[in-house]
Amino acid sequence: MMAQYLALKAQAEGCLLFYRMGDFFELFFDDAKIAAQILDIALTSRGEHGGAPIPMCGVPVHSAEGYLARLIKAGQRVAIAEQVETPEEAKVRAKREGTPSSKALVARDIVRFVTAGTLTEESLLEPRRANVLAAACELRGTCGVAAVDISTGRMTLEECAIGDLPAAVARLGPSEIVSPEGWESAPGEVMPRPRHEFSSDAGAERLCRVHGVATLDGFGVFSRAMLAAAGGLVAYLEHVGRGSLPLLLPPVALESGTTLGMDAATRASLEIVEGSRGGRGGSLIESIDRCATGAGARQLAEDLSAPLTDRTAIENRLALVAWLHDDPLLRADIRAALRALPDLGRAIGRVAAGRGSPRDLGQLRDGLDGARRLRDHLAGLDDRPALLEELLPRLGGHGALTDLYSRALVPSPPTERGKGSFIAEGYDAALDDLRRTSGNARRAIAALEAKYRAETGIAALKIRHNGVLGYFIEVPAKHADALMLPESGFTHRQTMAGAVRFNSLSLHEEASRIAEAGGHALAAEEAHFEDLVERAVAAREAIARTAAAIARIDVAASHAERAAEGGWARPRIVEDAVLQVEGGRHPVVEAALAASGERFVANDCALGPDDRLWLIGGPNMGGKSTFLRQNALIVLLAQAGAFVPASAATIGLTDRLFSRVGASDQLARGRSTFMVEMVETAAILSQATERSFVILDEVGRGTSTYDGLALAWAVAEAVHTGNRSRCLFATHYHELARLAESCEALSLHHVRAREWKGDLVLMHELAEGPADRSYGLAVARLAGVPPNVVARAKTVLDKLEKGRAETGGLAAGLGDLPLFAAAAHAEEEACDTLRDSLRTLDVDALSPREALDVLYTLKREAGESEP
Repeated sequence: MMAQYLALKAQAEGCLLFYRMGDFFELFFDDAKIAAQILDIALTSRGEHGGAPIPMCGVPVHSAEGYLARLIKAGQRVAIAEQVETPEEAKVRAKREGTPSSKALVARDIVRFVTAGTLTEESLLEPRRANVLAAACELRGTCGVAAVDISTGRMTLEECAIGDLPAAVARLGPSEIVSPEGWESAPGEVMPRPRHEFSSDAGAERLCRVHGVATLDGFGVFSRAMLAAAGGLVAYLEHVGRGSLPLLLPPVALESGTTLGMDAATRASLEIVEGSRGGRGGSLIESIDRCATGAGARQLAEDLSAPLTDRTAIENRLALVAWLHDDPLLRADIRAALRALPDLGRAIGRVAAGRGSPRDLGQLRDGLDGARRLRDHLAGLDDRPALLEELLPRLGGHGALTDLYSRALVPSPPTERGKGSFIAEGYDAALDDLRRTSGNARRAIAALEAKYRAETGIAALKIRHNGVLGYFIEVPAKHADALMLPESGFTHRQTMAGAVRFNSLSLHEEASRIAEAGGHALAAEEAHFEDLVERAVAAREAIARTAAAIARIDVAASHAERAAEGGWARPRIVEDAVLQVEGGRHPVVEAALAASGERFVANDCALGPDDRLWLIGGPNMGGKSTFLRQNALIVLLAQAGAFVPASAATIGLTDRLFSRVGASDQLARGRSTFMVEMVETAAILSQATERSFVILDEVGRGTSTYDGLALAWAVAEAVHTGNRSRCLFATHYHELARLAESCEALSLHHVRAREWKGDLVLMHELAEGPADRSYGLAVARLAGVPPNVVARAKTVLDKLEKGRAETGGLAAGLGDLPLFAAAAHAEEEACDTLRDSLRTLDVDALSPREALDVLYTLKREAGESEP
C-alpha cells in the first residue's frame, strides 16, 4: 500500500495527498503533520518506513469538504486520490494477473486537484464573493490576462502594458494566478506552469475545442496575448480536473479604457471591496450592499472594482436605479421575489462541471421558474428603462426545461443522488413499480415474520436487517435448538450472546427481490439524473444569461434601496472635467457614526477647469482625509452606476482615479513608508491625465521638513501645470499657500477647528482660505500625550517660529522661482556653497579646536543650528 501511496504522492506536485481508504481520506508523512496542525486533529502513526513510524491522520469522506475549506484557506493545495475500482474488481484483476486475491490492492488514482481558484462546491465558496482564477503571460512586449470564475463559468480576456499588469490583477482580485515558469514579471505569488502551455495558437485551439466551434470570430476579436493567457488558463484547468473541464462560457474581450483605471494602491487606500484588516468589514461594499442574492452581491463587487467610462452605459444603469428608487412598492416586490431565488449561476456551474446534485437541478427548476414569473411581472409595467428592456428577454425562454424538471423532480431534492428518492412519482411508471416493490418490503417482511412465529410457536422470533448480513431471523438462545434441526427449514448464520441468527429460503428470496428492485430503482433514477443533467448542460449559456440578468436587476434594486435609506442623489454625468458635489458624505464613515448616534458633517466640493486643484490645510483628525476619500468614492459610485451620498452631484467622466492617502512599510519588498509614498506619487505623476481625479494627502511627510516641503511644493506644481488633473491636495505645510500666487487654477481651503479653554474642537467643516496653523500640539494633547511633553514641545515650537519669522519662513523666495525649479535650485545652491568651503580647507594644518569650529560653521551653512 505504501508503494502505491508514494507513487501517487510523486504525482501530487507538492499538494497534500488525500488518500482514500474506505470511509476516510488518510494523509501520511509530512502531509499528515501539516494537516494535523492546520485542522487540529490527532496525529497518529501506521506501520514503519525506513525504520521509523509513519505519521498519519485522516478525515471522514462524508465531511471532507469542511476540512478541505480550512486547508485551502490556510494556503494549501490538495490532491484527491480516490479508489477507482471495488474490492471485488480488485480481486478479479489480481486473479487475472496471477496475484493471490488476499493481496489484491484496490487501484487508486488522483481524480482532482483542489486549489483556491478551482473550487465549485457550495460549502467551499463564499456566496457573496466571486472566486476568480487568473492566468497572465507576456507576449511581444504586452501582457495577456485571462480570468474565469469557474463557479459560474464567466471568462474574460484582456491585454495590457507590462506596467499596468499589477492594476489589472488588483481589479480582478484572483484567488489564484498561473503564469509561465521563470517569468520575471509575474504578478506576485503565482503557480508556475510549463511555458509551452502559454501559446496563442494552442490557446485558440483549446477555446475552439471547449466551445465546439471552428473559429472564435463569433465571440469577438482577441489579441495574441489574450489567447496565450487563455491557453495557459484552460491547460491548468484540464490539469487540475484530470482531463475534465468546469463550465466555461464564451470568452469576453475587455477593451482598454472602458473601465475606470485604478492601481492597487488606490484600491487599497479607498477600501472598495476589502477593509484594511481584510474581509468586507469597514469596506465600501459592506456599507452599500443591499443585494437580495449572492449573485447580486458578486456583481456589485465587480461593478465597484471596474466602474464604467462610457456615459451611455452609466446612464442606462442610473435610469434603472432611479426607476426602482421612485417606486418603493415595486422595489419591495422585486426584492422579495429576488430573495426567493436560488443561485442559478453557481448551480449550473456545478452541474456542468460534473459535480452537481439533485438539489442543484431543483435549484435550476426553481430559479428559472422564478425568473419567468419576475419577467411576467415586470413586462406588465409602463415606462420601463432601456436596460430593463434589454434584460427582460433573458429572464424567460426556459419553459420546456422548467416544465420537464417540474415533472421529473420531487419538490425538495436531496443533496446526495446515491440514495435515490429524487425523481417524482408519476414521471416513470416502471420506476414507480420498482419503488412499490421495494416500498412493500416492510409489509412483506412483517407478513413473513408473522408466518414464522405461527409455524415455530416462538413469539419472540424477529426478522432484522443490518449492512453486513442483510435480512436475518433472530430468536432468543433458549429457542434456538428447535430451529437447528434440519427439517426446520432454517439455516444457522451466527450465534450471539443471548440470541442466535438464522436464514431461510423464503427470506432469502424475498430479500433478493427487494434488493433487486431497489437496485433497479436506483439505476433508473441515476439514468434520469444523467438525462436531466444533459438537458441543463445543453442550455448552460442561456441559463448563465438568465443568472446575469437577475444579478443586474438585484444590483439596481440594491442601489435604489441604499439611496432611499440615506437620501442619496442621482449624479449628473457630463463630459466636462468637473466635480461638483453638494453636501457630500463618506458612506462608510457616515454609517459608523450613525451606529454610535453621531451625525456626519457634509461638505461641498467644486472642481473645474479654473479651479481644479484644492490645497487643503488644517489639523489632523479634522476630516481632511475623509473629505478626500469621500469625493473619490462619489466619483467611483457614480461611474459604477449608483446614486451617491450627496444632496446633488455633477461628475465629469474620469479616466483614472488615483489615491495617495496614507502609506505603510512594505518591508518584505525592501520599501520603507516614505519609499512607498514616493512610488505611489511617481505613479500618479507619470500616469494621471487631464481627465483623471487625484487625491493626495500629506505628500513629503515621511522625510525631513525641508525635503518634505520641497517635494510637496514640486508635486503640487506638477499636478497643476503638468498633469492638469482634478486634484484634492491635503497638507500641513502652510508654506504651500504661496503656490496660489503662481498657480492660477489652485485655490486654498482648510478644515475648521477651534481651541476652547485649552481644548481642541474639531468642526469637520471645509472653509475657503488657508489654515492659520496645524493645531498639532492640541491634537497631541487630545491624544493623551503627557502635559510636560506638550509643554516642552510648545517651547521648542515658539523658538522655531521665531527663527522662521527672522529668516522669512521656510519657503522664503520660493514663490519667485519658476515652477518645478524652486526646491531643486535651493538644494543645488546649498551644495555649491558647501563645496567651496571644503575646497579651501587645509585639513592637515587644522588643530583639533580649529577643526571643531569648522564643523560648526559648515553645519550653519547647511541650515542647521548649533545645539
